[in-house]
Amino acid sequence: MEASDEGVVSWKAPSNLAIIKYWGKHGRQLPANPSISLTLSEAHTHTRLRYSKANQYQPAGPEIHFRFEGQAKPAFEEKIRKFIHGIFSEYYPFLKDYRLDIESENSFPHSSGIASSASSMAALALCLTDIEYTLQGKACNSAFYRKASEVARLGSGSAARSLYPYMAEWGAHRDISDASDLYAIDFSDRIHDIFKSYHDDILIISGREKSVSSTAGHALMHNNVYAPARYQQANDRLSALLPVLKSGDVETFQKIAEDEAMTLHALMMCSEPSYILMEPGTIEVIRKIRQFRQDTGTQVCFSLDAGPNIHLLYPDSEKEKVGNFVQVALIPHCVNGKVIRDMAGTGPAKSI
Repeated sequence: MEASDEGVVSWKAPSNLAIIKYWGKHGRQLPANPSISLTLSEAHTHTRLRYSKANQYQPAGPEIHFRFEGQAKPAFEEKIRKFIHGIFSEYYPFLKDYRLDIESENSFPHSSGIASSASSMAALALCLTDIEYTLQGKACNSAFYRKASEVARLGSGSAARSLYPYMAEWGAHRDISDASDLYAIDFSDRIHDIFKSYHDDILIISGREKSVSSTAGHALMHNNVYAPARYQQANDRLSALLPVLKSGDVETFQKIAEDEAMTLHALMMCSEPSYILMEPGTIEVIRKIRQFRQDTGTQVCFSLDAGPNIHLLYPDSEKEKVGNFVQVALIPHCVNGKVIRDMAGTGPAKSI
């Protein structure tokens, strides 16, 4: 490895929305079932990492300093330090000789209904892998993204899927020979073009912090009596979704996406202890979406992450009709009328 005293790398990584949901894990951040997600375009994290040779030997790991949106964030910094110190000896042993100054910012506000851990850990993993490749004089290739996906997974499971354009799959599956629990794979060449311009309007039903974190929610699956059936269901639904993604069958895509969203929240309500993350407004918006689709035949559906906010999914051809529907019927249910308009995106990008 060539010696280098200092340098700067910078990456922008997107968030993603799971269509087949990952809920439950085992071992070292391994998924209990496979998942597949839509890579978003506008919701992203931009991370800039300056590396420089440390002044003294650091057997415990690299010296780390972190700022979020220009401000010191001790809690965030400690989380980043713990993560890097936990993985560097296995993945980036050269880092023990360096000081890392990390600056990060999101394109979306806090409490916006978008999981920032996916985009932030993906951006950090890309920066760390970029340093390694730079020091070794190697160009970015498929192995680069695979390693970054594996490292991102160790920080946030869903982050593994934020490394690829349009759609990504994570988790071993009987019908996908190259799928792995260790990292996500690029699925963009296995889907119909209609999904490459798919829209995701995120309706902010509540801006309050969740009562149960996703980390805690995953842990509660260990004792959930429905967990084995759920994991089988996720595998079966992914099998059913694969030909749908290839053919562009929007109607079946809508059904699977909505069924998965409702299943996710049903699992929460069946946990011990049980909990509910949907708000009254969430239910009302779901009812309006289904009624609108029935009345007009518009190709639109909803999805949910582990929270109360609605992801409104539709093909580009329905943009005008859905836009009017949102404006008239759904914005009154949103906090301060807030809607984040996003769509499928081209994946991470190296930046200056």
